[in-house]
Amino acid sequence: MTEAANRKPIKKAVFPVAGLGTRFLPATKAIPKEMLPIIDRPLIQYAVDEAREAGIEQLIFVTGRGKSALVEHFDMAFELEKTMADRHKSLEVLEPTRIQPGNLVAVRQQVPMGLGHAIWCARAIVGDEPFAIFLPDELMIAHQGGGGCMKQMVEAYNAHGGNVISVLEVPEAEVSSYGVIAPGAQVSAQVTEVAGLVEKPRREEAPSNLIISGRYILQPEVMRVLEGQAAGAGGEIQLTDAMARMIGQQPFHAVTFNGRRFDCGSKTGFVEATLALALERDDMADEVRAMAKRLLAQG
Repeated sequence: MTEAANRKPIKKAVFPVAGLGTRFLPATKAIPKEMLPIIDRPLIQYAVDEAREAGIEQLIFVTGRGKSALVEHFDMAFELEKTMADRHKSLEVLEPTRIQPGNLVAVRQQVPMGLGHAIWCARAIVGDEPFAIFLPDELMIAHQGGGGCMKQMVEAYNAHGGNVISVLEVPEAEVSSYGVIAPGAQVSAQVTEVAGLVEKPRREEAPSNLIISGRYILQPEVMRVLEGQAAGAGGEIQLTDAMARMIGQQPFHAVTFNGRRFDCGSKTGFVEATLALALERDDMADEVRAMAKRLLAQG
């Protein structure tokens, strides 16, 4: 890999959104789990907003059957907008949902074969460009006044090139549920070299308690690795396994996200995110805090 190729700007992002959302049934029987709202914005909107903040221009949704609402959410809703305009209501609230034609592409993952396979399904659109990956279930909220997770990662990428992943520290008892890094040299307070990756290791075999947290910047060579990769943990094609094979061939760094992560793939994480963000909003924080105190007093 040449130095120029190693530092091509990140303008494309892949969103693997083909999952069935079985943990949220029956709510997700007809509605994609990524469209479930945290207060008044669906999960997918938070991820897309984060991507745009980081300078990403083209969004690639890897979808499945019954996921058309994800694309429609970012389409122009002429009847809705006309009705709102006729009633003299501001359209500003819809501005983040508008994506110009060509900047949103949807491809199908026809068979559920894991995250690695979902990413591979986007290969024709990604082409020979480095790209970002967003797992919308992982809601990443920056600390007040700080840049979003992907913006922090792009800054690290611009400095070091190659591949960059976001990591967070978790209790050792939880490592077997995630991809875990083996840390190398500490480059800065926030950036660490990655010496190895393991998908869902047993607690006693985990190389650290730093987990991969749903954001990636990868070079296009990962697609060729995924092309011939056998199934790994859970009988699925694991993205972590493909990334592990690239370590030592290309620069690989981890960025410890300066912010908070909410696991909105779980019901309790979803409730936590809703409550935490509501308590930070000027238009409802006081009412929500009073409501929470009242409910706790009744409990």
